[in-house]
Amino acid sequence: MIACKDITKVYINGDVETVVLKGVSFEIREGEFVAIMGPSGSGKSTLMHILGCLDAPTAGAYVLDGNNVANLSDDELADIRQGKIGFVFQSFNLLSRATVLRNVMLPLVYAGIPKHTRELHARKALEAAGLPEDRWTHLSNQLSGGQMQRVAIARALVNNPSIILADEPTGNLDTKTGEVVLGTFQELNHREHHTIILITHEPYVAEHADRIIHIQDGLILEDKKNHHKRTATGE
Repeated sequence: MIACKDITKVYINGDVETVVLKGVSFEIREGEFVAIMGPSGSGKSTLMHILGCLDAPTAGAYVLDGNNVANLSDDELADIRQGKIGFVFQSFNLLSRATVLRNVMLPLVYAGIPKHTRELHARKALEAAGLPEDRWTHLSNQLSGGQMQRVAIARALVNNPSIILADEPTGNLDTKTGEVVLGTFQELNHREHHTIILITHEPYVAEHADRIIHIQDGLILEDKKNHHKRTATGE
């Protein structure tokens, strides 16, 4: 599904050249749950932006479903971001004065989905994300952090993407709530067969994935199957 071939990313600011990724190569198969782990400044967030078609590599090739992303038009890239990839961020990025249902339906508005089917899709996504139905008519700023992240997961799911990119999704949550969110990702991967790519700086979080790619200073230090996978516990 995903192939990164010798990906390099260089940022230029005036006379200063910063090499963030230094020839990164790996593949991710459909249905995998992969954690990309590294400390701050390791290049993992830059890599996530490339995987999400939000940025382009300076050199090397990013191949998604057999297509070199560099050859795609802006409209084609927008279609991928809208339909193939669901994004979940640390800061939730919800509309605070909108209801849960409205937040989840928003991508469907941009996708041109008919109004009468939007709520049906949103309800299905919220069920998959595990948010209790009695919260669906609440404003997002009336929810706990864990509930808000579940709304963000539902919003990422609503267009039925094949890939979910989660950038530090437990970063603003306490450990117990983070466990619930990680359990949701494990369930989506196991039950719905979504390909999940989790970006984190915490080894404990990465250990919930089936495979861990460890990146540091723009290079892959290790890419291994996780034989000691943690299973998320409890509400």
